[in-house]
Amino acid sequence: MASSRLCTVLVAGLVLLSGCSGGLAGDTSTATEAPTATATSEPTTASYTQTPHTGCQPGAIRQNGTCQPVASGSNANIFDAENLSAVTTERTTINGTSGYLVRPADNGTYPSVVMIHEWWGLNENVEHMAEILAGHGYVVFAVDLYDGEVATNSSEAASLSGQVRENPDVAVSKMSRAVDGLRDRSDTTDKVASLGWCFGGGQSLQLSLSDADLNATVIYYGTLTTNESTLRRIDDPVLGIFGSEDQVVGIENVREFDRTLDDVGAEHEVYVYEGASHAFANPSGESFRPNATRDAWGKTLRFLDENLKD
Repeated sequence: MASSRLCTVLVAGLVLLSGCSGGLAGDTSTATEAPTATATSEPTTASYTQTPHTGCQPGAIRQNGTCQPVASGSNANIFDAENLSAVTTERTTINGTSGYLVRPADNGTYPSVVMIHEWWGLNENVEHMAEILAGHGYVVFAVDLYDGEVATNSSEAASLSGQVRENPDVAVSKMSRAVDGLRDRSDTTDKVASLGWCFGGGQSLQLSLSDADLNATVIYYGTLTTNESTLRRIDDPVLGIFGSEDQVVGIENVREFDRTLDDVGAEHEVYVYEGASHAFANPSGESFRPNATRDAWGKTLRFLDENLKD
């Protein structure tokens, strides 16, 4: 039986509560249940058009137009990075798709995650998030949809993300090949999820609507489709993380997305953090909310563990 939760989470101080019973999410957390998600998958083509916008971290763009992403290592105190397993890293290509591969150093087999960058590209921030997630027992492949280019200002980011949006099937094909390639590895199980932020959140949804056959889908404030026939193809379960003050992915759009997942019977959890803006989980932006980010990351780890690990 499919289940769903749309929770508004109020995060105050340093009290971090997960789950969806009790109250409202912004920066500690209690949560209230609100309205309203198993599916099939189809062709390796983009299923909807992502909404262009002026940036994933508007507060991070300085007056001269540059962006300073966080340096590798500075995410550790935010993203539950204690007691992580040692990992190995390499820039490589999997099944024709380039990216950054991180896996636990210990021999064994692990579930895998296709991680998808924001509109800035595959920068140090995303690479470090791949390292942190791998330290929790996953093979993580952070795909590079920009073929090695990384934006340092908003106009470059808009241009690079625009090129992907103009040729969406190319990006879906790259990500789908990565999913197949991860499943074929000797160090992975057959369980694969997608996870992306902002531009990458929208791409995570696109991948889930393709023929990639994911075991779980994680979307951090990515642009959405609410078309019922399209969402019947989604690979559930789905975890959605959004901010109530997001001017890119509006709250009404999130609610409609949640309701439509209910209608199509897709298992899902949708959390809306009260007072949080777009890209609130990126430490390099002025919209960053550390407590909400910790809470959302805890929910993400729990969701992936429940759905990918036996």
